[in-house]
Amino acid sequence: MAKIKTAIIGSGNIGTDLMMKISEMSDVLEVGCVIGIDEASEGLAKAREHGYATSHTGIEGAQKLDVWDDIKIVFDATSAYVHKKHSDICTAQGKQMVDLTPAAIGPFCVPVVNMDEHLDAPNVNMVTCGGQATIPMVYAVTRVSDSVPYAEIVASVSSRSAGPGTRANIDEFTRTTARGVEQVGGADKGKAIIILNPAEPPMLMRDTVYVLSVGGKEDDIRASVAQMAADVQSYVPGYRLKQDVQFERFTGNNKLHIPGQGTFEGLKVTIFIEVEGAGQFLPKYAGNLDIMTSAGMGTAEAIARKKFGAAA
Repeated sequence: MAKIKTAIIGSGNIGTDLMMKISEMSDVLEVGCVIGIDEASEGLAKAREHGYATSHTGIEGAQKLDVWDDIKIVFDATSAYVHKKHSDICTAQGKQMVDLTPAAIGPFCVPVVNMDEHLDAPNVNMVTCGGQATIPMVYAVTRVSDSVPYAEIVASVSSRSAGPGTRANIDEFTRTTARGVEQVGGADKGKAIIILNPAEPPMLMRDTVYVLSVGGKEDDIRASVAQMAADVQSYVPGYRLKQDVQFERFTGNNKLHIPGQGTFEGLKVTIFIEVEGAGQFLPKYAGNLDIMTSAGMGTAEAIARKKFGAAA
């Protein structure tokens, strides 16, 4: 059976890395066209080198391409600000949207947590790079706890890996990631912080996850976190725990006070993660972008199999 044709809107870091992943790794997807707004961009140049159709006049120009009618799945790797326009055009034409911006028009999708829940939705949102890295760990604690009143994530990435789209979407990043921590991770209240680190040489992506667990047991949480790390590694090999899970218990007179949230009794769980990129197009320090493109491609492949009958 022929592969399912896709379009990639955005010829920056994420869009170009996604193009390379699909062309080199996917058994069910193929790149039909790459869409940008700068004719001289490196991403469009690479697309032309690979023989893909391109548009440098945005989605308006893409709709004039011969291949456009054959496109089934459209990835949006631009910005939250313009995603609604792209989504309205594509979904009206029956094309599946996979949103790699923080726009969050469609339901959140984190493959290792809820891949199968939203494969019929016309637009699925991949949350954020920080969300893809940390929400699995929040969920790993939630699934072996009675409740998780609060979870907080801190994502630190190399400033070199943050392009103009990421920098323009910092507010959307924090809000969308926090909502994902709640809606997908299962925390009653979520908070997200992103740090763009200018260190030289560039640092790998580092994430710290704080989760407050009621009813969770240390051994169960430790085992759940280890299994979740292995699950994420199945599509992001550079994803790893930096050290053992840390625990601190708060009870009785030693209650934890969180400003704005009140007091808490139970286990404070701290998880440290590092994400190294695969290096298809981006340098290996850009694990934050690699985890997004890997999750987006994996989700699109699952949609292609279910919705468009691609071979398993």
